[in-house]
Amino acid sequence: MRILVIEDNAELTRQIKSTLEHALYVVDVAFDGEEGLFLGETEHYDAVVLDLGLPKLDGIDVMERWRAKGNDVPVLILTSRHTWREKVAGLRAGADDYLAKPFEFEELLARLEALIRRATGHSSPIMQCDCGRVVLDTTSARVTMEGNLVELTALEYRTLEYLMQHDGQVISKTELTEHIYDQDFDRDSNVIEVLINRLRGKICADMIKTRRGLGYQLGEPKSDA
Repeated sequence: MRILVIEDNAELTRQIKSTLEHALYVVDVAFDGEEGLFLGETEHYDAVVLDLGLPKLDGIDVMERWRAKGNDVPVLILTSRHTWREKVAGLRAGADDYLAKPFEFEELLARLEALIRRATGHSSPIMQCDCGRVVLDTTSARVTMEGNLVELTALEYRTLEYLMQHDGQVISKTELTEHIYDQDFDRDSNVIEVLINRLRGKICADMIKTRRGLGYQLGEPKSDA
């Protein structure tokens, strides 16, 4: 899962980035509204942590411009402002949730997890696939198969989590790369193929299907009926 953090306080940004990376998220940062707006329009994120009081371009303006262009990325706003009117303004501008400073980082993680679950149609932090044989718990980053713990690297976990969040959908190599690797990763390499093969060897060889010329698919396509 890839998160964009837009916050002008360098120390708070460092702490948020460290917390999210420890929880196995890929994190990009921006220190002003203009840079954040650009990243949100040119890159694909699973969620955004957005401060309201930003230099160059206010957080409210950033959200309004995204929403006007149809960008529906889940947004968690951060604010040190204490009046309820500004919190309401943030929500009305298109934010999905808010967190007032100072805050506990565990709460930040919990709120982000909930936003991402809702955005991908999952109400529970427990995800299952392959008739329940493989279970992933996003709160503990723990994966089991038939009740047995599966030891995964951070990249393997990120890959499986993203595929399970999009169960039944065909995910291209480009999309998968954008959501599990940092911006400077070589997107032309065959690392994704190697990663998928390693993952297949640890869970179930036929659980992740290759759709030639399209990408990878976990599970069966969802019926529109």
